[in-house]
Parts: sequence; C-alpha cells; structure tokens
Amino acid sequence: MLQMLIKPLLGVAGDAIKGIVDTKKAKAEQKLTAIKAETELKKKQIAGEIEWDVEAIKGANDSFKDEWLTLLFSIPLILCFCGDWGRTIVFNGFEALNNAPDFYKVTLGLIVSASFGIRGATKFFGKK
Repeated sequence: MLQMLIKPLLGVAGDAIKGIVDTKKAKAEQKLTAIKAETELKKKQIAGEIEWDVEAIKGANDSFKDEWLTLLFSIPLILCFCGDWGRTIVFNGFEALNNAPDFYKVTLGLIVSASFGIRGATKFFGKK
C-alpha cells in the first residue's frame, strides 16, 4: 500500500524536476542564441568597415586628393618656420578658422576622414 502512494508522488516530483531542467535548458539556449547573434553582428560590422576601407583605397588609386590634402596641411607647418611673417599668417588663419561655422569645420573633418579612411580617422580621434 505504501508503494502505491509513493509511486505517484515520485512521478509528480520527477515531472517537476523535469520541468525545472527544461526551463534551465531553454534559458541557457536563449542566452547562447543571443551571444551567437551578437557575434555575427560584430563580424558583419567589422567586415563592413574593412570593405569601406578597401573601396576607399581603390578609389584613391586614381586620385590626387590625398596628396592635395597633405600639401594643404603642410603649408601652415612650413610657414611656422618662415619667421614672424609666416607665423602671423598661420596664427591669423587659425583664428579665422576657429571663428568659422561649425558645419564648415565638421565638413572639413569628414573630407579628411573620407580621404584617409574612416578607421584611420577614428583611431586618430581615439574612438573605437
């Protein structure tokens, strides 16, 4: 008789334990799926950044914009070594640029970033 009472109780306890185990398995599977999705998204983002840089390099092969920008940014550097008249020109120019509208400065930064590659610019400005 005791055996007849214990057997159904063990069945109920076994079902409860099985339910708990199934719930834990489902939660672990859900976490694993989220981790896999995040990993895949990161891979796609990295591949996109690399593709962008490759296209920028391909486009730069037939362009003189990099040389032009390098020359343009070298002018103030050279003028700084040309005596007071050169430094005056540089300081007055940077003061004028400082007073320029923000949209102009941002656009200039984007032009330089696009020319030398977005990843290079973000490294230069300390962003990841």
